[in-house]
Order: sequence, then structure tokens, then C-alpha cells
Amino acid sequence: MIRVPLPRFGRFDAWRSAARQLASSRTAPEVVAWQTDDSAPDLFGAEPMPAAGDAPVTATKDFLDLARQVASHSDPERFALLYTALIRLQDQRGFLANPADPLTDRLSKMAKSVRRDIHKMHAFVRFHELPSDGLRRSFGAWFEPEHPILEAGTPFFAKRFADMDWLIATPEGIARFTGEAISYDPPAPRPDLPADASHGLWATYFANIFNPARIKTDAMRSEMPKKYWKNLPETQLIPDMLSDAPRRVQAMADAGASTAPARAARITAKIRPMPDDATPETLEQAAAQASHCTRCELCHAATQTVWGQGNPRTPLMIVGEAPGDQEDLQGKPFVGPAGQLLRQSMEKAGIDPSRAWLTNAVKHFRFTPRGKRRIHQTPDAGHVEACKWWLTQERGFIQPRLTLALGATAARALTGNAKPLTPRRGGIEPAFDGGDTLISWHPSLILRLRDDAKEQALHELQSDLARAAEMISPM
Repeated sequence: MIRVPLPRFGRFDAWRSAARQLASSRTAPEVVAWQTDDSAPDLFGAEPMPAAGDAPVTATKDFLDLARQVASHSDPERFALLYTALIRLQDQRGFLANPADPLTDRLSKMAKSVRRDIHKMHAFVRFHELPSDGLRRSFGAWFEPEHPILEAGTPFFAKRFADMDWLIATPEGIARFTGEAISYDPPAPRPDLPADASHGLWATYFANIFNPARIKTDAMRSEMPKKYWKNLPETQLIPDMLSDAPRRVQAMADAGASTAPARAARITAKIRPMPDDATPETLEQAAAQASHCTRCELCHAATQTVWGQGNPRTPLMIVGEAPGDQEDLQGKPFVGPAGQLLRQSMEKAGIDPSRAWLTNAVKHFRFTPRGKRRIHQTPDAGHVEACKWWLTQERGFIQPRLTLALGATAARALTGNAKPLTPRRGGIEPAFDGGDTLISWHPSLILRLRDDAKEQALHELQSDLARAAEMISPM
């Protein structure tokens, strides 16, 4: 076994250098033990590091960015996984673009966890002012991250607070900044930080921006996990604010206007729920009722319900996941980038998009706001189940001979089967109402893929569309 020790700080650069040397001689991943200073000792001795070989070693920028993030994860196997990926990358240039690959999936999840931890560090570090003899003010903070992110997370503070000296202590070590480069020292006992008068001002601001009428404790705990509360001065106010919220809401209601403004009727008419037993008699009635749907919380943020569109007498129904940003704004299915790819693929397969029925398993856009953008989120099982009422009504009026399910969400809504899509793609399964369902890729997935994986998935989608055209011919 080749033992490669890695230092506490500068681990990624040390790993990169050693990995390049090992890969140049095509050293197998299973004979390399990557050891950090907290790794278990090698009980059976170690072989010397092999000399650099003649084999070329290349890595893409995407891989290096991913590796730099994964190197800050707490998983003891992180460097072994990265070296395995580097070796595979020499012969399989596109494997990282395949989200279904187990190694790609694991590394991607690790990188995502690290990014989230760094984000939490930037949000939840609270500095305490320290005594200072110089012209620059001095501050200190204590933070307990999930992963060893000290080196990855602290450059943000050097840019943000370049005019002051500071230290951030963690169980991993201590970062110090005095106006030049950040230095890193081994861990020490948690420092006894003095009280900071500015924390009182911050707590006052926090209490005054609290809206008692919009309490969402689950969302609060998701964005501000309780494990960070002991180091945040404002969280000491939360129990009292929550307990006093009902009284404050009632006081707001008592002080509110007694007569609704003229525009209120027009607004509430758009979201007034329809009774669950109001079964529509026509497709048009179903569309009208769906426009008032409040069966799940997605209706509150989406612009409008996106109902199906096309030829109601078609033998072919195509079901996607949910509306995207453009679909939500225009009120029509498959009009965004994924929809354009689908329509182009349909035409290549000999299917006129206007003569099929295009719809989605979920009728409202689910998203997360990020600045001015709305980032798509996959609907969860509850959303699919709530919207199944509308899909059932829609299918009852259309009565397609064949349904093409695009993506895992649509396949689950139509068949009740939540198993992975890859082995099912191209197969036919019975829908919940007994019709045939052909499983294929969603165009949005294809747009996210790269190179060979993208070309292969697009070819498979077009093949499935061509098969659908044959199954319903003449159309």
C-alpha cells in the first residue's frame, strides 16, 4: 500500500501534486492510502511513492473545480474518490457529465454539501470586537462547520473586511488576517470572546424586521439550523417572538382596514378554491377550474396555472414534469428552451406538435428566487399527488391511445412507479387509468448534459418519439 500523507492546510494542492505523479504511472486507486493528520495509522507499513511515469495526465477545469470543493468535505474517502475519478477521466473524458454515474453522483452531492456549508459560514459567523493597540480594529469569531471548510470559506471575509484584523476559530483550526494574506494555525481551545455592544443593535434590528403574520418555523430551521443558534446573538430572541406572535397578529388585524379595497375582489377571485366535488363536464370547464386551483402551496408563488394545449382529439398525449419560467409567464406548456427542443424533436420524428396534446403532471411552477432569477425546483411527491386530480380529468377528456412520459416526475404521476428512469427509458408501462405509457427523457435533462451524453440522450428521445409516431399512426 502506498501511503500519501496530506497536511492539515493546503491539502488540495498537496493531493493534486501527488495524484498527478501517481496517475502518470497509472498507479491503481486501490493501492493508494490518502492520509490526513487525523487518519488512522498504517498498521502494515507503506510502499514508497513511485517515480513519475511517462503517461500524460490531463484534467478538465470542471473536474478541478469539483475536486477543490470535494477536498473540503469531511468524508475520509474524499481524496480516494477524487483520485479514482482522475484515473477514470484519462480514458472516459465525459463520465462526469453523466449525473446517473454513481461516482459522479456522490462527488456532486459532496460538493453541494460543502458549498452549502460555506454559505452557512458566510451567513452565521458573528464577530466580537477585541482590544486593539493599533490603528486597525480587531475582531474574533467562533464557528462550527460540518466540514473542514476553513481555507475554502475564509477568503470571503478577507475581501469583505479588508480594513480590519480578524480571526475565525473553528474545531479545524484558526484563520488570521492582518491586512495581507490569511494565515492558518492548528486548532486551539475555543476562545473566550468578550461581549460586543453592536450585538445589541443587531438584535434590535432583527426583532423589528420580524413579521409575526408570516411565521414558517420549518423554513426558519431550514435556513438557520438550530445547531448554529448558540453562537448567534439574535436567536436568543426567537422563543419570545414566536410566543408573542399571535397577540401581535391580532393587534395588526384590529388596526387594519374594515373595508377591503376595490381591487381585493379581482385578486381573490383568481385564487378562490373550487370545491373538490365540482367535477367538470368539459375540457374547457376543467381548464377554468384549474385556473383557481389551491390544492397545494405552489399556487401562491406561481403566476398562473399552466393547462395542457393542443388537439383534444389526438391519440397522443405528451406529459412533462411541471411548467418552467417561460411557461409560467406565458401560461402555455413547453414554450421555454426545453419545450423548443421537444418541438424540434417531434417535427424530426414526423409529429406535428399542434396535433398532439402537450401538458404537465404538475400545473404550477415550483421555483426558488435567486436575485432576479427564478430557479426551477423539481415538484415533490405531494405536489404530484395533489395535481393528479387535474391529470385524471385531462386524460378523461382527451382519452389518448398512447402517452409519452418525459422524465421521472411524469413517469411517476402516470404509472405510480418511482424507480430510477434509466432502466425504464424506452419501455412501455401501464398508466393508472390503464392506458399505455412510453417512458423517455425530459428535454430539460438533455439540455443540462454535455458532449457525448447529451448527444446520446437526444438520440434516444428522438427514437422514442419516432416509435410513438409509429404506434399511433395514422395520426
